[in-house]
Amino acid sequence: MATTADDVWALLRELTAAQRETERMFQETDRQFQETKRMFQETDRKFQETDRKFQETDRKFQETDRQKRQTDQQIRELGKQIGGLGEKFGSFTEGLALPSMERLLRKRFGMEVISPSVRATKDGQHLEIDVLAYANGAVNAAYLVEVKSHLREEAITQLQNLLHRFRDFFPEHREKRLYGILAAVDLTPTLRERVLREGFYVARIHDQVFTLEVPAGFEPRAY
Repeated sequence: MATTADDVWALLRELTAAQRETERMFQETDRQFQETKRMFQETDRKFQETDRKFQETDRKFQETDRQKRQTDQQIRELGKQIGGLGEKFGSFTEGLALPSMERLLRKRFGMEVISPSVRATKDGQHLEIDVLAYANGAVNAAYLVEVKSHLREEAITQLQNLLHRFRDFFPEHREKRLYGILAAVDLTPTLRERVLREGFYVARIHDQVFTLEVPAGFEPRAY
């Protein structure tokens, strides 16, 4: 059967239509490819942004950890300083207020011997006194001084215990009258009244100088 001109034109039309469809499909595929490429680029950008944020977070964590270690070190140093300060007040071996306490004990109470940081051991028992002062002869008395940075209720019991045990450790002072002094940098008015009611002298430290804070007519308790 012979191919007519109409057949040729019909075939050309079909080829043209197929070519257009193929071109449309290529364009659609290219559009999808470009969209996919854009999505990949956006995903990559997000990954990079996420990685940057992770790095920034890690840097902040490292800085926080460094600051924490530095703070811990400062706290340890402060603890050592506070501990050293407490030891200084407690033992009184390096207390800057000792000269004023010596003057007070000598002039006010007539003490002859004043010894800071006295430690005694007997039969496995120990006794520690921040300041021990005594005088023989007509005075014939001894004073036990406990020094605290912040005076608390238990300091009263501690001083009472020292006074009760003192003669066992120092029999050479057995015949002396014993008195107690509680000295502090800081104490409340209520606790001050409590100390006075127990018959103890109260001393305060102002600018590294001891001063007695007792009312007129105060009668100390002799042990």
